[in-house]
Amino acid sequence: MPFTVVRFNLVDPHADPVSLSARYRAAVEMAVYADAHGVDTVQTEEHHGAVNNWLPSPFAFAGAVFGATTGGAARSASVRGGGRATGGRIAVTVSAIIGPLHDPLRLAEEIAVLDLLSAGRLVTVAGIGYRPEEYEERGVDWGRRGKLQDLLLETLLAAWSGEPFTYQGRTVRITPRPFTQPHPLLLVGGSSRAAARRAARLGLPFFPSAHLPELETYYQEQCAAYGTEGWTMMPARETPLLHVSEDPERTWAEYGEHFLHEARTYASWQSKDIRSAVRSTAATVAELRAEGVYRVVTPDQCAELGRELESLVLHPLCGGMPVEEGWRSVRLFCDAVLPRL
Repeated sequence: MPFTVVRFNLVDPHADPVSLSARYRAAVEMAVYADAHGVDTVQTEEHHGAVNNWLPSPFAFAGAVFGATTGGAARSASVRGGGRATGGRIAVTVSAIIGPLHDPLRLAEEIAVLDLLSAGRLVTVAGIGYRPEEYEERGVDWGRRGKLQDLLLETLLAAWSGEPFTYQGRTVRITPRPFTQPHPLLLVGGSSRAAARRAARLGLPFFPSAHLPELETYYQEQCAAYGTEGWTMMPARETPLLHVSEDPERTWAEYGEHFLHEARTYASWQSKDIRSAVRSTAATVAELRAEGVYRVVTPDQCAELGRELESLVLHPLCGGMPVEEGWRSVRLFCDAVLPRL
């Protein structure tokens, strides 16, 4: 069975606070529905100052999902009682945070608390981002992003031991310790050799931003050179963003502009040197549809893709998609596709 993902970035270019609140609450309800039907993870991400309201606080959203889904304690009780766990298994993958924009000590605490609340269901991918304007608005030096990322990752690993350690010349201690030992699942994201070296040096798994087998090989070479062990979570060569519909023609006609909005937003942020699994050059809905990065599929077509692809990524609220249309996609995916996989 493929790995299953429901993705949320909560974009809505025309939202007011009331409608955006409804969108956020609907996303949490969709995550609960996905959890009850066996979806593997909710995926979310971080961007700042986007005019289309891109989610800036993925850990707050993760906490809402964890609070709404049945926690690890219920799952453990079910297992101890000899029953089968239902619900409370869904992970939240934050892919990715912009590491250098975070205070390392505060982030260590936030991830530890979420790891405890979720009984180990949080997955954090730490990247360095690709939008200089996000650094500028936060007063962070773009030119120091590599050194700041090193400091962040090294601090997180030291902090989660629960023991005192030296941080910028002073002794500090972070409590409480996380649920997951030796530490919460933390991956280094990126598409550069520097990112792969950083992950290998610290003995952390590597999350390439696209299907980059040559970079995966380099990472393993660097692990051997540093005497560390690691693994790679790499997007497949083909990882389309999916919307499930009983009538794809209608969906493209009525909602194609939502997919195009997100595709063009991404394209405006990415330079030619950025390598991403989500990369589109489309300027029209027709071009986007032909490209195949975003796909509207029937339940039958989605089930067939599930037999071909390593993962299925549902994106029900893409580009400010109306909530009711998002729910149609989620229900079709969970009720008409997953049972067939």
